[in-house]
Amino acid sequence: MAVPPAARPSTSDLSFFSPSRPPKPGASAPAPALVTTRLVTLHHPSGGALKVTARSATPGSSSSTPAPDPLPKRKAADLDVLLRNPKRQRLSSPAASARSRSEAASRASSSTPSSRPLGPTRPISLTRRSFATHEEPGDRSRSGSAVPTPAPSLPRECWTEEDGRPGPGFLSSESVVRDLMKTYKAYFKNPDDVSDLSWSPHPTDYPVVELEYPNTGAQERFILLTPKDPEHYNPIMCLRNTLHTIMQCYLTPAQRALFGTLPSASFVEDDDTLLRPHTLASSIIAHADSPLQYSVDEPPPASPSPSASSSTSSSASIFSAVSTTSSVSSISSLSSISVLSSYASTSPAGPSPVNYLRLFERALNTHNGPLFMKVMDAINTLLRCLKYPPVPADPFEPTPQNNFRETVRSWGSIPPEVIVRIVEETNQRAVGPNASQLNIYQPFSSRVYGELWPPLISQIIADTGLGADSLFVDLGSGVGNVVLQASLETGCRSFGVEVQPTPARIARSHVEQFRMRCRMWGVAIGDVELEEGDMLESARVDELVSKADVVLVNNKVFDETLNERLRPKFLDLKEGAYVVSLKPFVSSARLTERNLDDISSIFQVSEGKYNPGSVSWTDAGGAYFLHRVDREGYADSKQRLESRSASSRASSRSTRSRSRR
Repeated sequence: MAVPPAARPSTSDLSFFSPSRPPKPGASAPAPALVTTRLVTLHHPSGGALKVTARSATPGSSSSTPAPDPLPKRKAADLDVLLRNPKRQRLSSPAASARSRSEAASRASSSTPSSRPLGPTRPISLTRRSFATHEEPGDRSRSGSAVPTPAPSLPRECWTEEDGRPGPGFLSSESVVRDLMKTYKAYFKNPDDVSDLSWSPHPTDYPVVELEYPNTGAQERFILLTPKDPEHYNPIMCLRNTLHTIMQCYLTPAQRALFGTLPSASFVEDDDTLLRPHTLASSIIAHADSPLQYSVDEPPPASPSPSASSSTSSSASIFSAVSTTSSVSSISSLSSISVLSSYASTSPAGPSPVNYLRLFERALNTHNGPLFMKVMDAINTLLRCLKYPPVPADPFEPTPQNNFRETVRSWGSIPPEVIVRIVEETNQRAVGPNASQLNIYQPFSSRVYGELWPPLISQIIADTGLGADSLFVDLGSGVGNVVLQASLETGCRSFGVEVQPTPARIARSHVEQFRMRCRMWGVAIGDVELEEGDMLESARVDELVSKADVVLVNNKVFDETLNERLRPKFLDLKEGAYVVSLKPFVSSARLTERNLDDISSIFQVSEGKYNPGSVSWTDAGGAYFLHRVDREGYADSKQRLESRSASSRASSRSTRSRSRR
């Protein structure tokens, strides 16, 4: 009787990642072995690293085959290759997937539970790779395989009690374009009068339109010209993006219906000449207002010609819709709405309200200046109706409030789209005109200027759990864009220090303009403090670092000497505080006897990946590092290392003593 050969033992604990070898001709098939994996999150004194554990799903007592001898574990480098080059999984049918899940659940229930407590499961991101993949007994890994999950941010008060009037020194879109008038050209025209030059650039008599902002008393004027250089600030696109953000974030569905439909994926327009869908998602935060890309070859679709009764009925429906939220002064100006009543569509159910946002896009597509002005008049009229409700006839009734301010009061956090607009609007007006001055620096030095864009800033805020009660410190704050966004997004207190005079001067103006913008949008921002000086010599830095929850250091181009001089400042950080950098301050991934007394030993380090378009110096993606202060974990690891070292020395002395005998 032929005896089948014994199954060859696995060469590693993770051999199931590799394809199985085909059996040799004539050889009988080995006994099937079932191997499953469990992804668990293990609590660590440092609170950071995730760990992948592979174990057999078959209990040892249920098998009659003796367990093979333990083999050496796969090296960390080999595991790293596996994680960076995962095999593509084969798709299965829903029924097979359901059976697989059921069998896996049954096997998991029969497995021996881990003796260590389990926390909430967080999937491993293959784009966030650690320095080390396993931890030897007695050592302490200082690098996590994924950025630790912070506690969710608590709701905060997003509104401001101040009105929206910007005040003296306000940098408007009009003032920026007017100062650079020679770099702009006409965009609109009058289709009924080709000789009309009122849409062309002029030092004083230029085409301009106003837009109502959400807060009381807030408006801004936009010059209706387009830049000769497509990379320069485009006021028309800026106006469009701001209007869309107001429609999306400040209006209820019923209020939004008064204006029409936004060109988004949710509203499919049947007019081929309209702009492509405009998505206000977090992925566009890094991009400034792009140049207009409109087709002028196709004429606009023919507008319906409703009868006089249809026009009157459509206009009446608009008056009825806004009558409950319009003031006497606003009602008197609603003639701007009836002017466009001829654009109302008809249906078997009767005339529909004018789609003003659709007309807005049509005017942009066709470069129709007169139509654009009429549409903006109507849109501003409706916005004023919502901003300034009528005073009730009964003096004992409460005075209605600005609808937009009430919307902000209902927020638990400021919508990302609003943060985008405030950041971009302020940057375009306060920083953009000074861009050429920021490019003057000594190349290949630690003072090369570079910025983090909003997507990466938001990512860092989420990773560190920055909140309204936090203190954020930026060492090398440049023009102040990071501290401003952090205080706006979370309401935290922020401090920034910058040694270069030009960015520090621009930052002071940037902060003032940013506060004005926040008032116009009706939102609150946390306290922001800036200092011009050397972060290594600043007494204010020494005072605040010990209180900081998050310290940012954009040390991408810092030389090693500067990094080494910065590290002693981190000894004053409180437990659980973060240092975020573009290069790690920890030179080794593991705590050993050699680096036990190194300053950076108090850190647990996680590596994160940022997407392309997140920094100013490259279009490619890259890495950033989160250093979390963990003195308790360091003390435990130090004690284990010292105990192991003492045991090793005692064993060595005992061995030498026996050898002398």
